[in-house]
Amino acid sequence: MNYSAKPLVVAIMGPTASGKTAAALNIARHLPVEIISVDSALVFRGMDIGTAKPTREERAQAPHHLIDILDPTQAYSVMQFRDDAIRLVAEIAGRGKLPLLVGGTMLYFKALRDGLDALPQADPDVRARLDAEAVQVGMPAMHARLATLDPETAARLKPNDSQRIQRALEIIELTGQPMSELLAKAPKSELPFDLLPLSLEPSDRSVLHKRIADRFVAMLDQGDSGLIGEVKQLRARGDLHLGLPSMRCVGYRQAWEYLDGQYGFEALQEKGIAATRQLAKRQLTWLRSMHDRIVVDCIKPDASAQIVDQVTNHLRHRATSST
Repeated sequence: MNYSAKPLVVAIMGPTASGKTAAALNIARHLPVEIISVDSALVFRGMDIGTAKPTREERAQAPHHLIDILDPTQAYSVMQFRDDAIRLVAEIAGRGKLPLLVGGTMLYFKALRDGLDALPQADPDVRARLDAEAVQVGMPAMHARLATLDPETAARLKPNDSQRIQRALEIIELTGQPMSELLAKAPKSELPFDLLPLSLEPSDRSVLHKRIADRFVAMLDQGDSGLIGEVKQLRARGDLHLGLPSMRCVGYRQAWEYLDGQYGFEALQEKGIAATRQLAKRQLTWLRSMHDRIVVDCIKPDASAQIVDQVTNHLRHRATSST
């Protein structure tokens, strides 16, 4: 058997509401672990309810990283995540613990595995101009332009996915090349660890949809102690707006627009659930491209136990291979 001297890292991936946090904490009850969040929304402080952020009690069960590291006015790039994750893996492994990468931001997972070295850093001037243009012509028109310039990237983006559409157009302006071509040319960098990719996915998507709806309704039913109250507090700061990555997160944009009076409570509920389901659909599309992942049916009652079994069996296999 082949044995790798590299440390093992377990990735627990899946769409929103698939039970990733529960699975990670179940592993923590059996093994010494530290959790690295792979979630572009959990990095922001003061955004707890709409992001379904692990509670203080949950975070007390195992050390968590890359949660509450930024103010909502700030931005966090894919490459920042990759650098932070690789650094944290080395530190956690050095402490003799098992690093768990847990989350649903699939672009972060892709960047970690494949690298994004060919992509330029964000340019504030270009981004501001694209933001202004999007307001003027609308996001469907921006998506149509991207479809002309980079059809491969446009094909995997929804016409209302403003953040990624504008990033793709920004890359074209800065490099003169489509993002899809740059990614194809990027050298694949070898990770300094072995990755066990576990994916919680539903055998019946309607069950996941019900989980999503129930969770979003519960966030709204809490009134000022729930998502609406949280967004009210964020608005009251006076320095946040819908152009920021933090406020474009699913649920926050819809609640913000509701508080602006753009639509009523029932429409807020419908739009929030629909946006979260679309997010889950995109996450599942990304996951299907990861052909080496090990799929666990997230709607099975023993899904979390299956994840633990996969990890312990893999560790046992590595231990046997090393002797």
